[in-house]
Amino acid sequence: MLILAFIFLTPKGWFEGSQRQPNQVHRNPVATLLLGPEVIKNESDTVNLQHQVRSLSGRTDVEIVGVRKVLDENGKTLGYQVDIR
Repeated sequence: MLILAFIFLTPKGWFEGSQRQPNQVHRNPVATLLLGPEVIKNESDTVNLQHQVRSLSGRTDVEIVGVRKVLDENGKTLGYQVDIR
């Protein structure tokens, strides 16, 4: 009952600025992919890495922002976190 009273008695002015405008861009356009070590042979070879990420994602406009190695507790490489834009 209290919820219904809030819905119907709340002034519309409280909610006018709460809707997202369609022309706003996401503040952080970076996404992170987790790739296995079999996909990335050499993490410093950015040209080959970018080609691999583009073929896996199906996007030709992908730009690699960063690469981080993911290690287990023994130091073995589990995979790579690849930040793309």
